[in-house]
Amino acid sequence: MCGIVTAIARRNIVPVLLEGLRKLEYRGYDSAGLAVLKEGQLQRLRAVGRVAELTAQADATQLSAEIGIAHTRWATHGVPCERNAHPHISDGLAVVHNGIIENFEALRSALQAKGYAFTSDTDTEAIAHLLHDTLKTTPDLFEAVRVTIGQLIGAYAIGVVSEAEPNRAIVARKGSPLLLGIGEDGHYAASDTAALLQVTRKVVYLEDGDVAELTLEGFRVTLSDGTPVERPVNISSLSADAVELGKYRHYMQKEIFEQPQALGNTLEMIAGGGGISPQLFGTDAVGIFGATRRVLILACGTSYHAGLVARYWIESVAKLQCTVEIASEYRYRESVPDPETLVVVISQSGETADTLAALKFAKGLGMTKTLAICNVPESAIVRETALRFVTRAGPEIGVASTKAFTTQLAALALLTLALAKVNGRLSEQAETEHLTQLRHLPVAVAKVVELEPEIERWAQRFADKQHALFLGRGEHYPIALEGALKLKEISYIHAEAYPAGELKHGPLALVDKDMPVISVAPNDSLLEKLKSNLQEVKARGGELYVFADAGSEIPESEGVHILHLPEHYGMLSPILHVIPLQLLSYHAALVKGTDVDKPRNLAKSVTVE
Repeated sequence: MCGIVTAIARRNIVPVLLEGLRKLEYRGYDSAGLAVLKEGQLQRLRAVGRVAELTAQADATQLSAEIGIAHTRWATHGVPCERNAHPHISDGLAVVHNGIIENFEALRSALQAKGYAFTSDTDTEAIAHLLHDTLKTTPDLFEAVRVTIGQLIGAYAIGVVSEAEPNRAIVARKGSPLLLGIGEDGHYAASDTAALLQVTRKVVYLEDGDVAELTLEGFRVTLSDGTPVERPVNISSLSADAVELGKYRHYMQKEIFEQPQALGNTLEMIAGGGGISPQLFGTDAVGIFGATRRVLILACGTSYHAGLVARYWIESVAKLQCTVEIASEYRYRESVPDPETLVVVISQSGETADTLAALKFAKGLGMTKTLAICNVPESAIVRETALRFVTRAGPEIGVASTKAFTTQLAALALLTLALAKVNGRLSEQAETEHLTQLRHLPVAVAKVVELEPEIERWAQRFADKQHALFLGRGEHYPIALEGALKLKEISYIHAEAYPAGELKHGPLALVDKDMPVISVAPNDSLLEKLKSNLQEVKARGGELYVFADAGSEIPESEGVHILHLPEHYGMLSPILHVIPLQLLSYHAALVKGTDVDKPRNLAKSVTVE
């Protein structure tokens, strides 16, 4: 959430800042602003709403400069309004900040006692005034930033420019992502590579505690204690086209349709001959997997649902006990550490604050067998784990996750098979059968995506409803949870998901003609029991929308709508069944006219607790 862009170059950097903010819109925000040094004087623009409004202001004033900082804000401290928008200024210097400063109230009180007047409700303004105060005794801007961050408690990525030193910009990070861009005409910094692809693909990933100086000629990085440090220059594999909308109406639609390719890329390493190799997860995987007696999965949101599916797989195929925890809850309760546990953390961005904190908590308890499943290879979570599997979903811009989820499930299926194989629980025949299914998965998913027109018609029928109920059994119950989450996120229809067997224990009281019930009905061992649950809904006058496999033999009738997926897919069925739920939510949101890619109050990368 929130986004930073910083630039110093031999060109007008205002368009670079604005385009960078536009590329960061997916992260979630409610206001935007920029500050530049023009002929040594600070000029600031701020706007509530979209980056387009800030762009209009910049165009109207014909603003231009060669150094500046910009920001999209997602409100934490203080309501969304212009006075709370970044950048914040303190007598000639400007600061942008992502994250949360936990001791800002104490800092604010101390600074007010020194005569500093606050004009916003934000924690960030305390950073600006604290830096200004530090400059009185430490007049070098780089050193003053280094001293200032030593007084901050919490998470931050910051960018600073000052009238006193108009030829350099300073950035620093702890807990919030920040990277540098090495351009031909200057140097840049941003929260995400996507913001800088317009000017460079050469990037430097900053580590926690890093402070960096950007000038026209180069950059330097030190640790927070001032120790110089070298950070490698990487060539990003992303292209500018990868983050463009193309022929699609929304990024969410684009990313749903990209799932066959994303899955193909993620599973590319098993496309040829051979079997499941534990080394897919790292060179030490054989030893770690062989010493694993149980699995703990930590994740949030959609990634948590992926973990819930994996629990069924790991226990049934690998025969290992598996627990799945919501990361934001795990580290705040007493738990029993076990060094023989493999701790698996799942995150699309690899910067999810709660998941990263839960990982560090588990490691602090002595559980050092760790594995990250993540879509961003250079992310903090990947760097913190002993093993890693990088999904190859490509950039996911829509706030509501789609292709990241299905590629996470593909990675977790590979993990299940690798654990089973290392521990002698996967026969050659079973391995061959699973590999065949995995290799065919992109084709199977492509067939499901083709069901969009019929799903669109369903969406028209219940998009005016206020509530919806999702049902599933076994490993498809988490898919029902994911379907309900998607509907809530982008259409704002209240939706809940239940194991179908729990209907009679409470939720059945809600069912009537105005409560659509969406059911995932694969042709598996629980199908007959699920049919009985659906009859309970029909008997109460509920309207059923059932996603069934071919051969499920659930008859369509008045109030019972059936859509058949092309084939039953065994263990991997949850991957196929979630895609119609994604499409259903997308088209329901279109009917309602909501902002599909940027739903209210939500952010793509949740980098604060």
